[in-house]
Amino acid sequence: MVKAVVMHKTGGPEVLQLETYDPGPPGPGQVRVRHEAIGVNYIDIYHRTGLYPLPRMPAVPGLEGAGIVQAVGANVADLHVGDRVAYAGGPAGAYAQERLIPADRLVKLPDGIDSEQAAAMMLKGMTARFLLHGCYPVKKGDTLLIHAAAGGVGSILCQWAHYLGATVIGTVGSEEKAAYAVERGCDFPILYRNEDFADSVKRITAGIGVDVVYDAVGQATFMRSLSCIRPMGTLVSFGQSSGVIPPFDISLLAANGSLFLTRPSLMTYTADRADLLAHAQDLFEVLLKGAVRVEINQRYALKDAARAHAALEARRTTGASLLLP
Repeated sequence: MVKAVVMHKTGGPEVLQLETYDPGPPGPGQVRVRHEAIGVNYIDIYHRTGLYPLPRMPAVPGLEGAGIVQAVGANVADLHVGDRVAYAGGPAGAYAQERLIPADRLVKLPDGIDSEQAAAMMLKGMTARFLLHGCYPVKKGDTLLIHAAAGGVGSILCQWAHYLGATVIGTVGSEEKAAYAVERGCDFPILYRNEDFADSVKRITAGIGVDVVYDAVGQATFMRSLSCIRPMGTLVSFGQSSGVIPPFDISLLAANGSLFLTRPSLMTYTADRADLLAHAQDLFEVLLKGAVRVEINQRYALKDAARAHAALEARRTTGASLLLP
């Protein structure tokens, strides 16, 4: 028997309880993985609060982890006991010392990337990959606005976009986070508590606007984000840490310059295994080249998952947070 963080109901961080847990043997097409590190992401908070309901209760949350294969089920040909693996995406169940997971959701880790790096980057890094190459094909000379530029996804986006040759504008909540974002490729940090970010974007771009906005904040930023975009530009809404975006008149997209709007998810972009492997390979490549660094700035014991959630919700974190089993 191993330990896992289990939630029996939705609610605040206090619903996350460490319990004895038996994942059982792997069935056909499954693998049992012993975690060496587990990623903490904002989507875990959405699952905990019920904003994105999990299929059933009790549930073990968590969508990202890395570790060692302990056992393989029938019909698993390309993974073996002892392999170093990582994953990001469903099904949930990462907040555990060991878990079962479909084999086709696992990616073998290359030499040069350890389990902590992998658990800190798989979900956030592959999200950055589809944002930069799938939702809008960022190229040299483009100008981007990244909300929460010092956060887990935001800091990877800044680095990767800089590597691609884009000009990066980023919103942050403090001078310290502004400096952090600048060190990671953000050309123009905007302290959103001190200035209207849309006005600042217009000033920085000489009134033209940006090619694309990446917005994981949601309710607090969505409407002003529309006014930051050049005609026929794109708004990528991929999170809602400030709250759900209320219904709006889609004619606003026309009024703001025939804009494109997308609400993507990593699960869709990596649903096919070939796409999953392509996202992972591109991520591994920029990491091993040194174009992107993974910043692990918070580490918690598995039993302290509630504390990790509270810090993330309060925006007291930068970079990635890990649970260590």
